[in-house]
Amino acid sequence: MKMQLLKVHGSLNQFFLLDQTQLQQPLTSTQLAQLVQNLAQAPNFGLVDGLLVIDQPSDPEAIAQMRVFNADGSQASMCGNGLRTVARYLADQNHLDQFQVQTPQQTLQVKRYPDLAPQVPAFGVEISPVSFALPKIGLTNVNATELINQPLPELDPQLTFTAIAVPNPHLISFVDDLSDQENRLVALGQRLNAPNPYFPDGVNLSFAQILADQQLFVQTFERGVGLTNACGTGMSATSLAFVLTYPQQAQLDKSITVYNPGGLVQVKVHQVQNRYWMELIGNATIMGHLTLSEATLHDSNADFTQIKLTLSPEVATYEQRATKYRN
Repeated sequence: MKMQLLKVHGSLNQFFLLDQTQLQQPLTSTQLAQLVQNLAQAPNFGLVDGLLVIDQPSDPEAIAQMRVFNADGSQASMCGNGLRTVARYLADQNHLDQFQVQTPQQTLQVKRYPDLAPQVPAFGVEISPVSFALPKIGLTNVNATELINQPLPELDPQLTFTAIAVPNPHLISFVDDLSDQENRLVALGQRLNAPNPYFPDGVNLSFAQILADQQLFVQTFERGVGLTNACGTGMSATSLAFVLTYPQQAQLDKSITVYNPGGLVQVKVHQVQNRYWMELIGNATIMGHLTLSEATLHDSNADFTQIKLTLSPEVATYEQRATKYRN
């Protein structure tokens, strides 16, 4: 049986997408972890940040379930950029513009938005649940129960940090100028994702620069991936931190434009009583596809180096648009 494996991206956060509901025999979690590592190590596919897996849902309110495997084979609780691309795939398959997708933590609302530009489809996805409790974030050995714009000199004596789970764990710091901070971000990200006494399970680390009212630039060192073009949950968590720590420059229920090395997104931060949630709005681009046999997907030793990715014209269209974003 032949199967199409799509390559997709949200803000140049790049994934392969596998619809397991089309397979005669779904892959096990171990096989999926091996598959994503094989795909990420094949030089002919370009950057691969992870694998998005569509399964049958157990929640009757959802039309599908999404799981996320990082490039190193580990599983993530959520992926906002990835969910937008899954939403597009499911919307096209089911002829729907608004529906729910189950994730490991929660069933989330997704919906189609007007195209950002010709051949640049856009989707908005719910990012929740939100928690500030340090055990949920995995931060240990600090004398606090929550961390919002506070110093942590044991990590960096010159920065302040905010810790938020959405549900992926995020550590956020606002800096004056991101242009010379990449080495610092990578060094601290590597430290906190290696064996360490503060984040035993690692953490997504984001540095953010305030550009103007309702405008940020965010760069993320992603757990299980490394320095990435964009992290959807990272941009969402950072937008919430922006609202909480700089209320004179960021408002609830109003779009925050978040630039990143891969383009931009819009984030709306909402509060319902004591509960926060975000809507992440941005592109959902199909980069190309692979046509493979189901046996190849199941083969842990499959050699992908001779398989070519059939490219989509959306790649060039998005790049033209992203160049305008970056400029």
